[in-house]
Amino acid sequence: MTAASTPDADRYWMRRALSLAEQAAEYGEVPVGAVVVLDGELIGTGFNAPISGHDPTAHAEVRALRDAAATLGNYRLQGASLYVTIEPCTMCAGALVHARISRLVFGAREPKAGIIRSRDRLLEHAHFNWRVEVLEGVLEEQCRQQLTDFFAQRRAAKKADRLRMKGDEQ
Repeated sequence: MTAASTPDADRYWMRRALSLAEQAAEYGEVPVGAVVVLDGELIGTGFNAPISGHDPTAHAEVRALRDAAATLGNYRLQGASLYVTIEPCTMCAGALVHARISRLVFGAREPKAGIIRSRDRLLEHAHFNWRVEVLEGVLEEQCRQQLTDFFAQRRAAKKADRLRMKGDEQ
């Protein structure tokens, strides 16, 4: 991929994030994936792992930022773009600012906890000392469907467990 941001490049990197989200789902985690890209090169990856990692901060975005910082040997990621399948939460938005991410690209809005567009426009607050360019809606339908399918499967499994337990009681 070239260093220039194009719709094709954005879709390419979001597909990479979607494949990482699939890995999260395989571990029973909410399927969110993220990649960090600098000058057209992948420098960090992450997927949700707070349950399996016993770590409330192990969101896809934070894990991708940690990986990118380790790759560069610097916690400042100025000039880099973070691609994530769903709108970041407050914690992750703060991490983007501290890491000096230049560009955030996300797929689907998160109406309950999304703080970039859904619940607030946190990155636009004047008190922050860093500005992050935001692009939303890249492969939005695929990102939303991945979450919808995951939670539908989870609900179906819980229902099957309840029915099985009810049958065992009789």
